[in-house]
Amino acid sequence: MPAINVNLAYGQGQLPVELPAERTTVIEPSPVAALPDERAAVVAALESPTNAAPLREQAKPTDRVCIIFTDITRATPNHRLIPWLLQQLAHVRRENITLLNSTGTHRPNTKAELEQMLTPEVVAGYRVVNHDAEDRAACAQVGTTRDGTPAMINQLALEADLRILTGFIEPHLFAGFSGGPKALLPGVAWLGTVMSNHGARHISDPNATWGVTDGNPLWEEMRDVALRCGRNFLLNVALNHERRITGVFAGDMLAAHKVGIEFVRRSAMQPVDAPFDLVVTTNSGYPLDLNLYQGVKGMSAAARIVKPGGTIILAAECREGVPDGSPCDRFLRAAAGPEEVLAAISSSGSPTAEQWQAQTQALIQRKAKVLVHSSLSDETLRAVHLTPCHDISAEVARRLAVSGSKARVAVLPQGPLTIPYLRRQTSRP
Repeated sequence: MPAINVNLAYGQGQLPVELPAERTTVIEPSPVAALPDERAAVVAALESPTNAAPLREQAKPTDRVCIIFTDITRATPNHRLIPWLLQQLAHVRRENITLLNSTGTHRPNTKAELEQMLTPEVVAGYRVVNHDAEDRAACAQVGTTRDGTPAMINQLALEADLRILTGFIEPHLFAGFSGGPKALLPGVAWLGTVMSNHGARHISDPNATWGVTDGNPLWEEMRDVALRCGRNFLLNVALNHERRITGVFAGDMLAAHKVGIEFVRRSAMQPVDAPFDLVVTTNSGYPLDLNLYQGVKGMSAAARIVKPGGTIILAAECREGVPDGSPCDRFLRAAAGPEEVLAAISSSGSPTAEQWQAQTQALIQRKAKVLVHSSLSDETLRAVHLTPCHDISAEVARRLAVSGSKARVAVLPQGPLTIPYLRRQTSRP
């Protein structure tokens, strides 16, 4: 049978796989050309923003400005965006500018990582701070979440006269799309606030899924909390699979984000006519596949188009482990299997840190078997209820032979940078 070679995004390179041509459908984003002059596009967006005055006019020389940037697990080209942004703020006193790393519940980034992300010159010349979600004392309250939990945001962000929210927009497995208000919640929020927003009730809501913001209780709460924080200015970008900028969206947090969402939706959301017996996916390569915690995004994208009882194979390097010993790792290891994970979450009176990843993984495993090709040991994968896969090509061939001649395969080489959906599918699988 004729074969095709597909290169899967994996770590900082590619993982080639060989699949039967007549039974394989490759699903990728619609191609969008990179902007010919990224810097000029960013400057133009800052000078003519959506529903807002130009950034230079908004930021007064004596204003306290907080620039919130994404951490190392995100593909935002901070090393380009942040220096260009700072040039537009040259009239603001340097000592009044704080760069706040929106780590969410992730680990802090090292100085070397920050220099890689922002450039050594920026790290040396400006105040750069890692947000610590567990440090409640470093946060201040802006009302409550829908369940009454204090909505606590990093004080450095709240004390600023102007917050600049940076990042990139892509479909998100339960927030609809990244970017926009996510910079504040979960980006620089207290852990208790994040756990409330990412609680089991929100995660299980059918509207808390890829590509949905309006009517999504999780995203709408992010929006409401962000609006209570004061004056926000957005600088988000769209990226192609080469991590080049394809669109720049600046201005009013909601208006600019909405324009960016629709731009990304047109290329990233790809319809298919029928579900597949087997779906091979990735987590979009480095840095998105740094750990297995992030890998649930690739699984979730595949789950939208896999048949009940089918198979998902995720290729994710996971050079940083699960991370081992993380709340997610401990939560999964403590359960005997996916059903026990879901039972523990439903019976718990209060959420556990990072339980949303375990909950999403368990819901996917109710629908399909999940195999993982990674740098993790077989023991580690089995401990978190996943099946190791050492040779994707051979595993696909074996499963197709068992499933019969009509079985079909889908491949998402760029993982969740492409979100497939059944033409009549409107909610999560």
